[in-house]
Amino acid sequence: MFKKILIANRGEIALRIIRTCKEMGIKTVAVYSTADKDSLHVRFADEAVCIGPPPSRDSYLNIPNLIAAATITNADAIHPGYGFLSENSKFSAICAKNGIKFIGATPEQIDAMGDKSNAKETMKAAGVPTIPGSDGLISDLKEGLKIAKKIGYPVILKATAGGGGKGMREIWRPEDFEDAWNTARAEAAAAFSNDGVYLEKFVEEPRHIEIQIAGDQYGRACHLSERDCSIQRRHQKLLEETPSPFMTDKLRKEMGEAAVKAALAVKYEGVGTVEFLVDKHRNFYFMEMNTRIQVEHPITEEVINYDLIKEQIKIAAGDKISGKNYFPQMHAIECRINAEDPFNGFRPSPGKITNLHVPGGHGVRIDSHVYASYVVPPYYDSMISKIIAIARTRDEAINTMERALSEYVVEGIKTTIPFHQQLMLDKNFRKGNYTTKFMESFKLK
Repeated sequence: MFKKILIANRGEIALRIIRTCKEMGIKTVAVYSTADKDSLHVRFADEAVCIGPPPSRDSYLNIPNLIAAATITNADAIHPGYGFLSENSKFSAICAKNGIKFIGATPEQIDAMGDKSNAKETMKAAGVPTIPGSDGLISDLKEGLKIAKKIGYPVILKATAGGGGKGMREIWRPEDFEDAWNTARAEAAAAFSNDGVYLEKFVEEPRHIEIQIAGDQYGRACHLSERDCSIQRRHQKLLEETPSPFMTDKLRKEMGEAAVKAALAVKYEGVGTVEFLVDKHRNFYFMEMNTRIQVEHPITEEVINYDLIKEQIKIAAGDKISGKNYFPQMHAIECRINAEDPFNGFRPSPGKITNLHVPGGHGVRIDSHVYASYVVPPYYDSMISKIIAIARTRDEAINTMERALSEYVVEGIKTTIPFHQQLMLDKNFRKGNYTTKFMESFKLK
């Protein structure tokens, strides 16, 4: 087992990893930008190293500085958390070159799943259902129009190196194709320095359902059931729950088996997720694979009593997994609390938290790195907290969340707490009647 782990991340996920390391008797090293010097992950780690100024490119994305921090503190492993360098094959390879274990997927696995068109071909070969579309990247406009006609409108263009909705355009009519083609490629080039796009059939009334997986270094893989991530705004998740209210036992079994096939196809090592789009008829299609821990991992932990960060560390250290699949025993909902103003287009609201009271009580878990007088910096993701409600049934979990949100006080900045309070009261949400288009009709009062 590792003696010391450097956490190449910030905020709540860095603190989350530190907590598990402490329970495992592993020393921790926090890294931080000058903007994060007062963050809780810096306070609770055994050691802390400043790695640069506030911009991510100069700190949390600065590979030489991270490797130097690991070297001077004698860390024998690096945990990348999520975001930043967590799915960067170059970083994974450089860690290995320097004798430091990257707690995550190998460079080959990251590359195999990181390019979406390649990932789709890999999944097809493994027998995992995929959305009809182009065989790889589209070479020109003429080819795109031809494929769209063949598979039928609506279709969607996606950037091969994409994420967060960048380089993505829905097309409902042939006459709209050229404009969408030009804007998708320009946006992809600006965001990823890669204007490659591919085409897929657009799945109507889709649910975004992901399957948590784990795989070890010995060719074994298992799944830990599903999370429904359909409530999104501009392709950014706002709320997740497990089990999905849309799921049936038959569908859960089929999707779990498909996710394990996907993991075995790339000999996956670590924990990750296989993400699917599920249409209104419960046909499911592979979307992508995330080769890292997910923001929403706590809800899975709570319904199966399983520490995913601990499992991640044990797999990286060479432990074998049981190979057993897990299924939800409870219901859990996670609300992402962001420093944003939901009444003003979810505009970011960085600044000083002047007063803070967090909820507690039975069935409530809070993952957060903030405190009263903490200054939320403007340089990073706006999430300041995750609130998780756990109960025996979905209705009880919603009621627990509703109660917990009413206790949550954050003053000095705007947050998404009022949005989530209204969401808990929405009749369609309470019935489990929602898709990825839910936010297009949801109105804040």
